[in-house]
Amino acid sequence: MPPSPAFPGGSASPGSPASKGPLITLLQLLALGALVGLACLPLNLVDGWQAAMLHRLPGFTNQSWELPTLLMAVAPVVVMPALLWLQAGPMRRGAGSGIPQTIECLENPSSTDELMGSKPLIQRLSLWTAASLALMPMGREGPVVQVGAAVAVALRKRFPRLLAGLPDGSLLAIGAGAGLAGGFNSPLMGAVFVFEELTGRFQAKVLCASALVCAVAALISNLTGIPIFILSTIQTPEPEVLQLLFALPVGLVAGGLGGLFAKLLLKSTAWLRPQVLRQPLRWGLILGAALALIAVVSGGRSGGDGEALMGLLLSDSGPIPVPGSPLDIFGWLLLLAARIVAPILALAAGIPGGLIDPAFAIGSVFGSGSFELLGGNAQLGLALGMAGALAGATQLPLMTILFSLRMLGDQQWLFGLLISAFVGASVGRKLQPEAIYHALWGLGRSPLAEKKP
Repeated sequence: MPPSPAFPGGSASPGSPASKGPLITLLQLLALGALVGLACLPLNLVDGWQAAMLHRLPGFTNQSWELPTLLMAVAPVVVMPALLWLQAGPMRRGAGSGIPQTIECLENPSSTDELMGSKPLIQRLSLWTAASLALMPMGREGPVVQVGAAVAVALRKRFPRLLAGLPDGSLLAIGAGAGLAGGFNSPLMGAVFVFEELTGRFQAKVLCASALVCAVAALISNLTGIPIFILSTIQTPEPEVLQLLFALPVGLVAGGLGGLFAKLLLKSTAWLRPQVLRQPLRWGLILGAALALIAVVSGGRSGGDGEALMGLLLSDSGPIPVPGSPLDIFGWLLLLAARIVAPILALAAGIPGGLIDPAFAIGSVFGSGSFELLGGNAQLGLALGMAGALAGATQLPLMTILFSLRMLGDQQWLFGLLISAFVGASVGRKLQPEAIYHALWGLGRSPLAEKKP
């Protein structure tokens, strides 16, 4: 039996034409991963610039507001109306996350040329870049997923025999997963995302190919200096038994917060998106002013994707410096509310972005603050909280566990993360029965549908 052209294998004799198939396939997979990783580099650079800007704000420096930092915080007042006007007119095809558009291409392959072309990709990346540099509170998984999918589609169009053993849909899903891996320097996260969210089924051939492509994409994208472990290596002094003890209640509450975040995002999107399309400038001013006000009140901690805030929570400047103080408890609750509301204001309006980092931030603020308030280990609360909230928001527990371990850098967190993530996903599913990415896809279907009155 000849070897499968989709992945190395078989027993052909060396030097025969058949024996060259696995090597060619391997080289093609490596090339795909490298190109996706290169395409993710600019997005990772922008994310780094955003983090550098955030670290100048009072909430991260404990200094008072000055004119330059105040202008950074109120930038959404100007940027949001401009972006919504562009999305309602000349850059309409770039609105939205990018993941619903990817799902649309998998469900309706005839829309691939329209949704994965260079024009909507450039528009979405331009909108996301402007929003990110205005410190809007959203992640980047939507744009990077589309980047990876678009690279895979473009390569298949240019080289029809590229990875001929893989159907178009599988190749698109692998590219999308590689984009996620390249954007977050997390290969296994990207590979699991392919079957847990995009394809909905486990295929060993696709998973193996995806793991290799994702690994190469993450390797290349890491040239921008993304840390291997995003929050450094955080070792837990707590034994596994204690992790398991706390993981259940933290997973319940954090998962509920994540599920609430997803439900509010879906409801807000359904109501706000038509309003924004009809009156983009008016709603841009309203939403931009709201984001600016929240940013100023929170000292800037409500801005950005949330990774800078999580780093702050691991330092000595957590949300409750004096446990038990009513004023500090109130400030912690306000920050938690800000990290729920602010991303919804941006994402529901159709600004390209993602909810992975915002969901992580919600769980981190809740977990670290509640444990600090109770006199416990804030790092333990942060780790369990971020896993529960992300799983509750996305209903993707396996992806959540792998990404959480990648961020924390210590496999001793595995037991607690397992319980918190699976409990969080279960609670999130009760609050928001349909997984958020597919729910958003079903809500808007695609920019193709939006173009029709």
